[in-house]
Amino acid sequence: MIRPHHLCLVLLTGIGDVVHGLPVVNALRKRFPDLRVTWVAEPAPADVLREHPAVDRVVVFRKTDGLRGIRALLRDLRRAGPFDVTINAQRYFKGVWPTLFSGTSVRLGLARDKTRDGASLVNTHHLSGGPWRHTQDIFFEFLDFFDIPRPSEPRWRLAFSEEEEHAAAAFFASVVDGPPRVGLVTGTANLAKDWPAVRYPPLVDALHDAGWQVYLLGGPGQRERAVAERAVRESAVEPLWAMADTVRELMWRIRGMDLLVSPDTGPVHIARALEVPVVGLYGHTNPWRVGPYRAYADLVIDAYTEPGAAPDPSGYEPKSGRMGTIGVDDVMARVARARERYVSPPRDR
Repeated sequence: MIRPHHLCLVLLTGIGDVVHGLPVVNALRKRFPDLRVTWVAEPAPADVLREHPAVDRVVVFRKTDGLRGIRALLRDLRRAGPFDVTINAQRYFKGVWPTLFSGTSVRLGLARDKTRDGASLVNTHHLSGGPWRHTQDIFFEFLDFFDIPRPSEPRWRLAFSEEEEHAAAAFFASVVDGPPRVGLVTGTANLAKDWPAVRYPPLVDALHDAGWQVYLLGGPGQRERAVAERAVRESAVEPLWAMADTVRELMWRIRGMDLLVSPDTGPVHIARALEVPVVGLYGHTNPWRVGPYRAYADLVIDAYTEPGAAPDPSGYEPKSGRMGTIGVDDVMARVARARERYVSPPRDR
């Protein structure tokens, strides 16, 4: 068994994948209490790691800076090291530079059949492969290399600073005793995964009529902001604006919700880690591979799986045009189920 002393974890993006990496480092730190963990991530996902008790240092790789970003990465990893083991959890070539720059002789990566662009060539050890599974289950395979049992109950341990706690308390102060809160995530990084913008205004109205306080949630992206603005403009009842400027703001705003409604994007996994129920909208991607891990399956709207077929996480290929088949009534049916099973009585905020 290898006993690491200073581990370099290369898991750059996206936000959901970085969230899936957290139970792995938690399990490693539990097994090896003196282990130091340095995590390499791109700027937005790196924000998820702030305040985390199992991550000692975050090295930010600014890939969009080109050669300058690569030079800065080399400098920062030399300062952070030395390392004795590297986990390269990236599928694509962008994980090559931080993996090489870590300078370790033991570089553990994903199975070769799960990587692209020659990304596996820099790894000295590889996971075993096999059919696609949920991303969290694939990441748990890294623990096998260290003879650590895979957790039956994953722990994410997202944490917030005192300043963030004050900001959250102030943000929700006026609605502490109001109706249950539902957050609508208005967009993803991939247009094909988005739910149609035209559906949000009638959903806002239907949720209000059903006794919910509706919040619009998302980041600073132009497309998600445009969808949120349309919802405000066209809804009969104005929803509350909770669009965030940073990942950290988005995290504590999600934590303040009683329910999240979202297509396939990072906030789904943040909500899962914070035990906020999620109505997941899936058509382009497979919810049994990328949905909330081992929770809220009864709230998933699955337009990906073919009618009559059993859910199967091994399905990888995206399916175009499916998101538009999900209607407002479909969402409201899952919302009613969520209120019955998870939100009544309201959870402790």
